[in-house]
Amino acid sequence: MLQFLSHYNVRTRKTTETRDFYVKVLGLREGPRPQFPFPGHWMYCGDADVLHIAGIVDGDPGLQQYLGDRGAEAELTGGGAIDHVAFTAKDAVTMAKHFVAYKVPARHRRVPNMDLYQSFLEDRNGVAIELNFPGENPPADIPGA
Repeated sequence: MLQFLSHYNVRTRKTTETRDFYVKVLGLREGPRPQFPFPGHWMYCGDADVLHIAGIVDGDPGLQQYLGDRGAEAELTGGGAIDHVAFTAKDAVTMAKHFVAYKVPARHRRVPNMDLYQSFLEDRNGVAIELNFPGENPPADIPGA
């Protein structure tokens, strides 16, 4: 029986850019990571590791041997069959200003018939990120909206 979502994993050749995006733009922090036979980072939200960044290095079989082969390069962009990953967040206006400061395009909207405001953006690999701001009702002129 499932209990909760543990984390998501992003395979990338852009390990540093990906880590920096999640630290600088979304406020995650890098934390402890096992000594896997491939480069990467584990990103934390509070005490929970919510994102595992797995580094792809040409000619190094470590990642492929540990997690298996994913096939063609085209499969490494975007979310593949996964449309997006969502986080619950707070302070939509401050976050929107933060996105503008880092030149990260974002789409903002209110969910019909719910007390929920959302922002959508993409990480450095094209993975869609949804931020949910329950109970927030920011102004219509929110930065980047």
